[in-house]
Amino acid sequence: MEILFLNNNLILIESLLLAFIVTYISIPSIVEVAKMKKLYDVPNGRTSHLVVTPTLGGMAIFSGFVISTMIFVDIAQITYVQYILASMIVIFFLGLKDDTVGLSPMKKFVGQIIAAGIVIDLGGIKLESLQGFVGIHDLTYYSSDLLSLFVIIAIVNAVNLIDGIDGLASGVGIITASTFGIWFYLEGEIQLAILASSLVGALLAFFRYNVFSKKNKLFMGDIGSLMLGFMLAIFAIKFNEINRLSTSVYSLSCAPAVSIGILILPIFDTVRIFAIRIANGTSPFKPDKRHVHHYLLELTGSHRKSTFILLTANVFFIIISFMLKDLRILTLTSILFVLASVLSFIPYQLVMIRRRKKSNVQEPKRGVWKLFGK
Repeated sequence: MEILFLNNNLILIESLLLAFIVTYISIPSIVEVAKMKKLYDVPNGRTSHLVVTPTLGGMAIFSGFVISTMIFVDIAQITYVQYILASMIVIFFLGLKDDTVGLSPMKKFVGQIIAAGIVIDLGGIKLESLQGFVGIHDLTYYSSDLLSLFVIIAIVNAVNLIDGIDGLASGVGIITASTFGIWFYLEGEIQLAILASSLVGALLAFFRYNVFSKKNKLFMGDIGSLMLGFMLAIFAIKFNEINRLSTSVYSLSCAPAVSIGILILPIFDTVRIFAIRIANGTSPFKPDKRHVHHYLLELTGSHRKSTFILLTANVFFIIISFMLKDLRILTLTSILFVLASVLSFIPYQLVMIRRRKKSNVQEPKRGVWKLFGK
C-alpha cells in the first residue's frame, strides 16, 4: 500500500512537471512563428491590452497537456480518456481556425456540439442525476444527454468570456483544476487526478509567460480557452457523478452546488453579463466591457492586481463551498450567487463613483439592474 501511495504521488508530480516543461519550452518557438506570420491579437475598443500580442499560447498548453496525458494516464483504467483526447483535437482545430483566420459563431458552436457529443455518447461522460436539486433525481437518457451538452457548452463559453486580462483564465484553470484534482486524488480516482495535474502543469508554464514575460508574452487564444473550458466541464461532470455514487468520507451530498462554487468566477460572470445585455436590449453574445475584470482593471490600472483580486475571490468561494457542503443544493447555490452579486457590485459601484467625480455628472438611477453593473 505504501509503495502504491508513493507511486501515485510520483506519477502526479511527473505528469505535472512534464506538462510544464513541454509547454514552457514550446512557447518561445510559438511566439517566434506568430511574429513571423503576424498572428497577433490587435488592440481594439473591446480588448484590455494596448500592444499587439501573439495569440497561439493554446497550442503550447494543448501540447503539454496531451503529451503528459498520453504518457502517464492508464487508458485501461479509464477507457473514456481516448474520447476526451479525440474531442480535444476537435476543440484544437476549432480554436486554431478562429485564432488564425476567424470562425463564425455558428460554426464554432456546431464544433463544440460535436466535441461534446463524442465524450457524452461515446465516452459516457454525462450527468445522470440532479441529486435532488429542485426535487429532481435520476434523468432519462435524452434529458441526461441534453443537460450534459448544455453544461459543457456553457462552461466552455463561460471560460472563453473571462479570458480578458492577463492570467485570469489560466489562473482560474490552475485553481479549479487543482481543486478537482485534489478531490479526485482523495477519492482514489488517480487517473482523473493525473489528467488534472497535467492540465495544471501546462497552465502554470503558460501563466508564467502570459503574466510575467515581456519578450515572449502571448495569449492563450481560443485554442487555450476552449480547451480549458472543455476540460473543466469534464472535471465538473465527473466530480458530480462520482459523488453521486460514492460512499467514502470525501463524498458530498451537495456536489452540484460545490462544483458551481468551484467554477463560480466564469459561471456567475457569464450569467451576470448575459442579464445585463438582455436588459439593455442587446444580444447576450455581443462583446462589451462590462465584465467584473474590466471594472477592476479600470480601478487598479493593473492586470496583475485585477487578476490577483479575482483569483483570491475564487479561492474564497471554494473554501465557502466546502465549509457549507452539508447544506441543501438549492440553499448553497443561492448563498453563492447572492454573495457573488454583492461582491461584483462593489467594483462596479467604485467605478461609477470615480467616473462621476471625473465628469461631475450625476448618473441617473438604473433600478434593480444596477446591482449587476448595467
